[in-house]
Amino acid sequence: MRVVVMGASGNAGTSVLEALAHEDQVDEVVGVARRIPEATFPKVRWRSADISDPNTDLAGLMRGADCVVHLAWLIQPSRDESITHATNVEGSQRVFEAAAKAGVPAIVYASSVGAYAPGPKDGAVDESWPTTGIPSSFYARHKAAVERILDSFEAANPEIRVVRLRPGLIFKRDAATGIRRLFAGPFLPSALVRRELIGVIPRHPRLVFQAVHSLDVGEAYRLAVVNGDARGAYNVAADPILDPQELGRILGARTVPVPAKLLRAAADLTWRLRLQPTSPGWLDMGLAVPVMDTSRARNELGWTPRHSAADALLELIDGMRAGAGVATPPLSPETTAPARVREVLTGVGRTSR
Repeated sequence: MRVVVMGASGNAGTSVLEALAHEDQVDEVVGVARRIPEATFPKVRWRSADISDPNTDLAGLMRGADCVVHLAWLIQPSRDESITHATNVEGSQRVFEAAAKAGVPAIVYASSVGAYAPGPKDGAVDESWPTTGIPSSFYARHKAAVERILDSFEAANPEIRVVRLRPGLIFKRDAATGIRRLFAGPFLPSALVRRELIGVIPRHPRLVFQAVHSLDVGEAYRLAVVNGDARGAYNVAADPILDPQELGRILGARTVPVPAKLLRAAADLTWRLRLQPTSPGWLDMGLAVPVMDTSRARNELGWTPRHSAADALLELIDGMRAGAGVATPPLSPETTAPARVREVLTGVGRTSR
């Protein structure tokens, strides 16, 4: 098999490359990224492409491929949605159309829990839950928009096998620098990111989320690529569900009740003051999206996570403190050196280019 991985240099992308490296059915992987990384992976040949550019020959990159894995996505800039929309929504449509033009028989797309409409935290929903997103989150709106694009694409191209993976939050140590840069910004001191200094966890009945180790996500993508019977959506997350009580147990911290309005006001104020790059829509999404039932991925794909959600979170925290990363532009500690000056100069949450 020849597999093309769009957005191969990021958190999930590098884990997909690692998973495919050990897959006997895969002979060649074309890793596509906007900026060619220094990192090397077995079987991988890097190619540069920007899916937001309508003049990019994406079909040429995909010709002869047996599967396209589409992971390319922008989290930042949070202050200019025209840039993120051009990649996330318009770029995704170009990827799907190029795959059809190139005659690729299978597409595996990176959807998200963020695509889901508001739902329960005290139960679990399956993949039939509506994917209409959370209106105040540009990330959720974009994920929902791409779900609609794929609905139309599948109807027009029934011969193409389409898989949508919907993971929870994706963590690993090697992605810690990239995640810190995207969500916490340059003003979070690494020395303070340590388990023993997290003494208090805000408690709210909807502050409940699911996480999964990035390498386990990579394994889910591998299974979706090689399983010719895999079609449709699969929820992907590990146990335990991370609610305030579980977080308190994991981190040895006490929980303190905090109203959602106060949490949002703090997120909004710090974002507007450019103290951190995460817009308040991310909090809205976290409070609104449902808990996912992952039975289908486990039973039909045969996916079993090797890491718990707690282990993935602790890896991330320890990786942030250590400044861990990989030699790819999205994940490299050198991207922000020295002293994170580049992050400040480009504007916190303003640009990622």
